[in-house]
Amino acid sequence: MRSPTAYVSVLLLVIMLTALLGRAVWQLAAFDSGSELPRLLQNNLAASGVEHPVTAVLLNFRSYDTLLEIAVLVIAAMVGISMARTRSLEDPELRTADALLRALLRWLVPLMLLLAAYLLWAGADRPGGAFQAGAMLAATGVLMRLTGMPLDFLRPGLLLRIGLVLGFALFLLVGLASAIAGEAFLAYPPGLSKALILSIETLLTLSIGMILLALFVSAPVNNASEHEEGEQ
Repeated sequence: MRSPTAYVSVLLLVIMLTALLGRAVWQLAAFDSGSELPRLLQNNLAASGVEHPVTAVLLNFRSYDTLLEIAVLVIAAMVGISMARTRSLEDPELRTADALLRALLRWLVPLMLLLAAYLLWAGADRPGGAFQAGAMLAATGVLMRLTGMPLDFLRPGLLLRIGLVLGFALFLLVGLASAIAGEAFLAYPPGLSKALILSIETLLTLSIGMILLALFVSAPVNNASEHEEGEQ
């Protein structure tokens, strides 16, 4: 049983963090962001390499936020895979004999892959981008797995490791290259912003799709293993 001192320490820590958060929110409220931030964004949008303001913020002006988000996803995928009690994330037992669904997927899979490519390309000037395209790729993989289609890239090995970290690795490499060149971290060279953002988003799409699919696959396999052990 924990001592009262531990509870008091946790309570004081929560109060301190709440006070710091309240102070930060108060300072943000005092800043007239309703007029200043949109103006700054519009004035620098042409130099961002893309035409959509959300993509410009996520992949250029505040790209380090996106880099950290991808790092969290990669870590989560690695933890999920390591906790899966199976030698392969492709579970051969989870298959369906529904011939109609399998025939339907032969039409759906190409359409979903085409939609993922469109979402990736559209992110430059309209809603879309790597996260939406990656989620579409993951959904395609989930449907393929539920019908027993082969997913060799989910087998533990070099291909899986590369796929999980590919987008993050390129993102980090671009940031380090700009820092070594004497620029700010993740500052794109003039004239190369659009090409670098498109390259980063393309690899991020593949990595995000694989990460989400690996998280989906690893959790049910783990639960099934625990259930079987409980029955024994």
